[in-house]
Amino acid sequence: MMPFAASAQVTGNGTISGSHYNLNIIGVPKEKTTSTTGSDGHVIFVPLTGHANIELSQSTDGTFQVLDANGTDGTASFQLPAPGNYQVYARALGKPGGSSTLDTCAIDPVSGETVCSTDMLVSVRGTGKSSFTNVTKQLTTITIDPTLAASLSLTCSGTVNIFDPCLQNYFWSYDNNGLKVLQLRFYPVQ
Repeated sequence: MMPFAASAQVTGNGTISGSHYNLNIIGVPKEKTTSTTGSDGHVIFVPLTGHANIELSQSTDGTFQVLDANGTDGTASFQLPAPGNYQVYARALGKPGGSSTLDTCAIDPVSGETVCSTDMLVSVRGTGKSSFTNVTKQLTTITIDPTLAASLSLTCSGTVNIFDPCLQNYFWSYDNNGLKVLQLRFYPVQ
C-alpha cells in the first residue's frame, strides 16, 4: 500500500521527494524454493541471468502489491493501479557491469499473439553513483509497432496504457544479464 502525499521537489538521486512505493527486482543465481506468494515484501526475485515474466494486474483500491515474488520459476506477479496518478522511476544497483531489459507486453485477444512495446527500459549498472530516471512511459504503456498492428488487425494502435481493454494479460518481460537490483519507485502525481 502507498499513502499519496508527495512534493514535486527533485532530489539529488534523480527522483522527486515524498512518499512512494518501492519495488526491488533482485537477480539471484539460484531458483527460490520457498513460497513467496503473498509476501508483500516489496521484492520480486528473478534469475541473475535469464528471463522472467512479471504478470500485471490492476488494483481497484489504488494500491501497489507484490502478489508472487518468485520470478525464478519464470513468472512473478505485481498489482498496481491503472496509469495516470503516479510516475515511475528506476535505477540499476549492485556490482557494476550488470544489465537488464524490461519490456511491457500484453496479449492480443483476437489472435492470441504477444504484443510488446517498441519503447523498452534498458538498465545498465555502470561505475559511480546510480541515479533514478523517469520510466513511466516504458512501464505503464505499450507503444505498438504499426506494421504489427496492421498484420494482427489490432483494435488499438499507437501508444496504449496498461490495462486498456484492447489488449489483455499485461506483463513485464524481464531479461537479466547479471543486474543484481533494479529499483523501481512509484510516486503520486500532484
